[in-house]
Amino acid sequence: MDAFYASVELLRYPELKGQPVVIGGGRRHQPVEKDGRREFARLANYVGRGVITTATYEARAFGVHSGMGLMKAAALAPDTVLLPTDFDEYRKYSRMFKAAVREVTRQIEDRGIDEIYIDLTGLPGDSRRIALRIQERVRSATGLSCSIGIAPNKLLAKICSELDKPNGVTILSQADVPARIWPLPARRINGIGPKANAKLEALGIRTVGGLAAADRQLLIEQFGRSYGAWMHEAAHGRDERAVVTFSEPKSISRETTFERDLHAVRDRDTLSGIFTDLCVRLSEDLARKGYLGKTIGIKLRYDNFKTVTRDHTIEQPTADARTIRRAAGECLKRTPLDRRLRLLGVRVGSLVRAGTVEVAQPHKSAELFD
Repeated sequence: MDAFYASVELLRYPELKGQPVVIGGGRRHQPVEKDGRREFARLANYVGRGVITTATYEARAFGVHSGMGLMKAAALAPDTVLLPTDFDEYRKYSRMFKAAVREVTRQIEDRGIDEIYIDLTGLPGDSRRIALRIQERVRSATGLSCSIGIAPNKLLAKICSELDKPNGVTILSQADVPARIWPLPARRINGIGPKANAKLEALGIRTVGGLAAADRQLLIEQFGRSYGAWMHEAAHGRDERAVVTFSEPKSISRETTFERDLHAVRDRDTLSGIFTDLCVRLSEDLARKGYLGKTIGIKLRYDNFKTVTRDHTIEQPTADARTIRRAAGECLKRTPLDRRLRLLGVRVGSLVRAGTVEVAQPHKSAELFD
């Protein structure tokens, strides 16, 4: 999907179309009505340590991008509109766009909220026409655009889906790899992150073509047998992974990063409300997806960026919010709370399909911090 979160917001605020917009603010950055008009927050007025979730293409022209700190973005593009994230809305549109694609084919691998792989092998007709039909269905169902890459395998399809955004269709054959893929930066290969890319650059390898030309044994020596060999194969556009149309999730989670660090005692009521909300939303996610779980876990990130996790296993699988909250509270009792917190998350694992086991009876809610 093209600039997915931002595009969903532009449906809600069509007056922002064509303007630089970033998504990543908290609830305090909600637009306000004044004299019959909406007033939007601007990056110039932002103070905090939040990061950009996504940005419109107009904002990207200023050099801002997902993962960039909002304060840094404000220095580059102070007049850019800042909107809060609304993941419930994004999940709704995610379900809608995937349902639209399933009207064309059910050979789909779900890769997250805004991306899927599709196996076109068994579909009759021209690939480009199929892609255009998918784009038409998605736009009709959601009002949003998507970009599609068609290639012999998932690795190449992922790369070429990003070559002609927005609303592009890119078709790539194995023979096109030297001309169209090798000139790209090595980091464009999904799986080569910042650390690996920096190490490649230290070796004088900056492009996919440079990686393809590198000695395979050198890559193995520098990056390990498995990862080094994979790099060499990926640079030549080789990928044997199949499109996996179904896999059971191992866990389902909800988490939130606070706009300011919260103290376990002084901000107890605020934390308790956030904690309850996470458990309720997680319970709703489990019910909607048809799962129960018996391993309840928490995730805390402190103000020094250290992250800890704790798990607690209950006797019977559940999707009940009170039961989840109570078990997560047991995890909190085993967690140091001597530093301020910047993130709180709740997870349910050891999942089973609802209806295959007896559901645990609800328990009374426990306080977040006793």
